[in-house]
Amino acid sequence: MNHEPFVIERTFNAPYGKVWNAITNKEEMKKWYFNLKEFKPEIGFEFEFWGEDGDFKFLHRCRITEVVAGKKLSYSWTYPEYKGSSLLTFELFPEGANTRLRLTHTGLESFPQDHQSFKKENFVAGWTEIIGKNLKEYLEGTS
Repeated sequence: MNHEPFVIERTFNAPYGKVWNAITNKEEMKKWYFNLKEFKPEIGFEFEFWGEDGDFKFLHRCRITEVVAGKKLSYSWTYPEYKGSSLLTFELFPEGANTRLRLTHTGLESFPQDHQSFKKENFVAGWTEIIGKNLKEYLEGTS
């Protein structure tokens, strides 16, 4: 079994403050990520949202575990109706007028592997679209 974390990096033509705002402000997040009822980038803050995979709807429950303002945000990522717990981390690296974002999702193997929605390749496809397409279009105004 592959216990390697999934990592995706993308560089955006946007200042890091704008990227930080996009990953920490619920009004900005709903434009490219998920529509969260509440979100605060504070350690211990818990939030949840529904996601879909075809005919399946999943409640995602998350808890902020680390915040380094403007640089790093981590939160647990679980599904209350299924076993397993993972950790999602966003890290920002200013590169002149651009910002490089690294998303790392660890613990994916802890989810039920007999369910297609929890297979690593499904997360790879999802994050590639969310970060590589949705966030890029949002930040760079190309949508």
